[in-house]
This record gives sequence, C-alpha cells and structure tokens, in this order.
Amino acid sequence: MKAQDRDSTPAWYVVHTRPKCEHIAASLMIGLENVEVYCPRIRFQKNTRRGKVWFVEALFPSYFFARFTPIESLRAVKHSQSVIKVVDFGGNLTPVSDNVIAELKKEMEGKEVREVLVGVKVGDTVELTEGPMRGLKGVVNAMLTGAERVRVLLEFLGRENAVEVPLSKLLTEHKPRAVIASR
Repeated sequence: MKAQDRDSTPAWYVVHTRPKCEHIAASLMIGLENVEVYCPRIRFQKNTRRGKVWFVEALFPSYFFARFTPIESLRAVKHSQSVIKVVDFGGNLTPVSDNVIAELKKEMEGKEVREVLVGVKVGDTVELTEGPMRGLKGVVNAMLTGAERVRVLLEFLGRENAVEVPLSKLLTEHKPRAVIASR
C-alpha cells in the first residue's frame, strides 16, 4: 500500500499520552469528527498499608487506540489535550490491524473497564499490615478455605511460627500475577 493510499484510508493507530491521562485524552477525542477511540482499562484490587484499595488503570499505560483517516484527522488527533504524539516508526505512521483491535475487544469482553483478579499464591513473600504483628514478613505456606484466609510462616522470637490471617491483612512483595476474571 502506498503512503498516499494509507493516509486516505481510515485505520487504527496508537496514541501516546501524558502519564495517567489516557482516558481523559480518549474521552476528549470522542468529540472529534470521524475519529473512533478505544481505551481499554482494568480494575483491580491491591493490598496497601491501608488495606485493600480498588484501582482503575489503562491496560496500556500512557497509550490508547484511535481510528481515523490521517489526511483528514491527524492534525486534530496530534493536537488534542494530553496527547504527546501518534506513534510512528521512522516518521511513518504504522496502523494497527483491525484484527488486533477485534481480538483485544474480545479479550476485554467488549467492556471498556474489565475487572482483574490479583492473587497470592503459596511461596509468595508477604507483610502483615494490621494487628500486633504488623510489619512482620513471612512466606505463604497454605491457602485455606473460607473467608479468604492463608497460613503464613513468620520468623518470630527466633523460630518459625504458622499464623492464619485474612488476605485483606497482607501486603504482597512479589509482582502480582494478573488473571482476568469474568463477572
């Protein structure tokens, strides 16, 4: 496909935004004529020192997708609020295949925001966030049934002790593995 033909055909492109501004830039771009946007986001719960907190973040931090015809809309897209640039390679815009966007939408179940479960597993290093043993670190020894409880081995007073605690009272130290959950 010639560059001239590519510039006059609508296609999906990757738009780079300021950090944590993807959804703002995408929502402002919806108002542009002949521009379609897709900004998939995930919602997940993270254990913090204050307990469990819900977060919503872009699936691709600082990026989202926009479908437009470059010859008609590139300037408007590039100069939208919070947009840094439309991603290119060597000065040439590189479209994203419609199939890639379709697969992404399928994985997201057609939702803009999808809930993701982040879990703890046996062998993870954790820190207790509440109670008299707050701040102590240990290793998850077993996943227990009922009320989301785990058994943690803590080194305390010179020996290892097994303590049963709710998941909500733990701060994980590993990079959490994400498993997309269906609602």
